[in-house]
Amino acid sequence: MFGTIVNFLAIIVGSIIGMVLKRGISEKISTTIIQGLSLCTVFIGISGAIKGSNFILIIISVALGALIGELVDIDKKIEGLGNTIENKFKGKGSNISQGFVTSSLLFCVGSMAIVGALEGGLSGNYKILFAKSILDGTVSIIFASSLGLGVLLSSFSVLIYQGSITIAASLLKPLLTQSVITDMTAVGSILIMGLGFNMLNMTKIKVANLLPAVFIPIIYQIIMNVIK
Repeated sequence: MFGTIVNFLAIIVGSIIGMVLKRGISEKISTTIIQGLSLCTVFIGISGAIKGSNFILIIISVALGALIGELVDIDKKIEGLGNTIENKFKGKGSNISQGFVTSSLLFCVGSMAIVGALEGGLSGNYKILFAKSILDGTVSIIFASSLGLGVLLSSFSVLIYQGSITIAASLLKPLLTQSVITDMTAVGSILIMGLGFNMLNMTKIKVANLLPAVFIPIIYQIIMNVIK
């Protein structure tokens, strides 16, 4: 959990800095920076997605993940949580819900979040999460300067999400082969691409409803172990 806690604190510190600097950054500059980061998000997604090897499993994972996500309607629940938080902090800044939802997805579904949390749980190696902490802290400065308090609150999503993966990793160690981790990373990267397109206002993909797709490769491995 140590790496996740560092990541959690980095986002909080970065968000505070961003909110303090908010008055010194014009809306024009902030918008351009956000667009630039959105392009970087798409690039990161593409870079991770092309590393996947089992393309059929990746396609099936996204399809099944979408089905599960739509049935549960994760997107609506996360958005509802964001709106509830925004209502709690009325008068303390706009776009709290948008900042919370966008930042939570960006910080949680990337390959570094998945692989870093898994490595932390499997071997106690936190190097990836430390690197992610630096990146997330930097991004949170920019995002918080534009989207405000919601970005800071997304740090709790990271704490719960990555912490859960780290704890689960020790329990699922026999199933988490390198191929499973690679496929999970590829699926997560595809979601990151979708988030980047949304940030550029090119699409309105319900990325949250695709989150279950990330964990389908583990279920596939369980089935394969039973068959064998």
